[in-house]
Amino acid sequence: MNFKAVTAALLLVASLFNTSWANEAAPVVDRTSTGGAQTLEDIMARQAHLDVDERFRSENVGDPSRAKDTTEQLGTNGGVSDSEVYRAIRYNEINPSLQQRGPAAEVLIQDAGMPWYQLREGPVITYGGGALLGIIGLLIFFYFVRGRIMIDGGPAGTTIERFKAIERFGHWLLAGSFVALGVTGLLVLMGRKFLIPAMGPEAFATLAAGSKFIHNNIAWAFMIGLVMTFFMWVAHNIPNKLDIKWLLAGGGIFTKSHPSAKKFNAGQKIIFWTVMLLGLSVSLSGLSLLFPFEMPMFAKTFALINSVAGTDLPTVLLPHEEMQYANIWHSIIAFVMMLAIIAHIYIGSVGMEGAFDAMGNGQVDLEWARQHHDLWVAEVEAKQGTGQGKGGSS
Repeated sequence: MNFKAVTAALLLVASLFNTSWANEAAPVVDRTSTGGAQTLEDIMARQAHLDVDERFRSENVGDPSRAKDTTEQLGTNGGVSDSEVYRAIRYNEINPSLQQRGPAAEVLIQDAGMPWYQLREGPVITYGGGALLGIIGLLIFFYFVRGRIMIDGGPAGTTIERFKAIERFGHWLLAGSFVALGVTGLLVLMGRKFLIPAMGPEAFATLAAGSKFIHNNIAWAFMIGLVMTFFMWVAHNIPNKLDIKWLLAGGGIFTKSHPSAKKFNAGQKIIFWTVMLLGLSVSLSGLSLLFPFEMPMFAKTFALINSVAGTDLPTVLLPHEEMQYANIWHSIIAFVMMLAIIAHIYIGSVGMEGAFDAMGNGQVDLEWARQHHDLWVAEVEAKQGTGQGKGGSS
């Protein structure tokens, strides 16, 4: 994912919380008839997502010079009514005295809660869930049209070592934890909408609590697996000119051709960098959620993007808004990763004969290796001084 793609994604997320960017300004409203209070025009403009000058409310937070004697009405509030107190809280024009201390303790009211909730319960679930069903349906269709990619001429009967035990451990640590995170994450995200009607709130409460516990703790295994696989395979996943030829040939997926490749072909490199970059992003947002209010990152990220791209993303965010951005970003990136991993699982299992053995026992059929990674086989044989590869009869 390049910088432009990241910028576009962040712009999309930020715009969902700041819908006024793309909307026209509201007309000037005469409020003399209401004594300065909001009018029907104000309400209608706000519902239409037009810009409304809120100063008529945010600055109307009481006047100490109007204070009455304590024996008269409003005397105990010192010239400030209850509604003015609530407005002062909403627009952060109050300096509250609190017993509890913390980064979010002084924020009594913030307006972004409902847009976040509507975005989470609406587009995130609808488009994310639809994309998952779509990729599964597409792969099923592709399987019946293309069929399984077989070894031309059949297996050789001898094997060559594809991955060492430590490599397979790192892969399965990363893969297994990601599957657990994906399932538990979907249960937490979509459960209220789909499972409560089916199983009732009590049963779902137990399921959701267990899913949250598993999700929070399996996350550490995912991050360890991410670091392990990065350092083990990054040297083999540097893009080169050979990858262009592989991509132009469609990787042999749509035809019976087998473009040359080293240990990892262009398709595997795309999966590698997708997992690494998005895995880093989803880990950072996950850490922000695991440690609430302690790892704010979006205000600084928006400021950097504004300085580079000339955008106008918000750079002053309340602690709650930081968490809301982290939650939405975490969900979106997780969905994109799930799409990529589902396609990867398909190719590595039912989609291609002999592919699963690479991570199953580390030994792959020599003919399979020569057809899909011929240059890598040549390198291994050159190092071993043989022409048959390492391994015995399968």
